Amino acid sequence: MLNFALAVFFLIITPGPGVLSTAGLGAAYGFRPGLAYVLGLFIGTNLVALAVISGVAAIVLSVPVVRTVLMVASIAYLLYLAARIAFAGSKIAFIEAKAPPAVLSGILLQAINPKAYAVNTTLFAGFPYAPDNIMFETVSKLIIVNTIWIPIHLGWLLAGATLHRLNLPDTTQRRINYVMAASMLAVVVLAIFAAGDAANAP
Repeated sequence: MLNFALAVFFLIITPGPGVLSTAGLGAAYGFRPGLAYVLGLFIGTNLVALAVISGVAAIVLSVPVVRTVLMVASIAYLLYLAARIAFAGSKIAFIEAKAPPAVLSGILLQAINPKAYAVNTTLFAGFPYAPDNIMFETVSKLIIVNTIWIPIHLGWLLAGATLHRLNLPDTTQRRINYVMAASMLAVVVLAIFAAGDAANAP
C-alpha cells in the first residue's frame, strides 16, 4: 500500500495538463477563481478512474480511430487552455480572457487527457496489495488517490495564485503567463511525439 501511495504521489505531482493548467490559472486569475476549475478536474479524474476500473476505457481506447480523435481533441483543448492562460490580463492580446475556465472545463480536460488515462490505468491495473479482496483494494485505492490528488492540485493552484497576489507589473505578469502557456505547449509536443512512437511501434 505504501508503494502504491508513493507511485500516486510521483505520478500526480509530475507536470501534466491538469497540474500545469491549474498553476497557470492560479497565476493568471488567482486562487479563488481557480477552485471551480480544480473541482472540475477532480470530478473528471474520478470519472476517468471509474472508466478505467470498469474496463470501458480499455474497450474505447482499443479502437484506433477513437484514440486518434481523443488525441486530436486533447491537443486542441490544451492549445485553447494555453491561449487562455497566455492572454489572461494582457491588454495587447486579441483574446483577453476575463474569466477563468470553470468546472466543465476541468471535466472536459480530464475526459480527453491522455495522462489521466495512463496514470489511472497504471495505478488500478498495477500495484496489487489485496488480490484476495478486489473490492477493498479498488475502494482503498480510490481513497488514497483522492487523498493525495486534492492537496497536490490545491498546492499548485496556490503556487500560481501566489505569483498572482504579488501584484507584479503587467509586463512581468504577462511573461509569467507566457511561460505557463509555453509549458502547456511543451506537454502538447510531448503528447504528439508519444502518439507517433505508439503508432510506429511494432
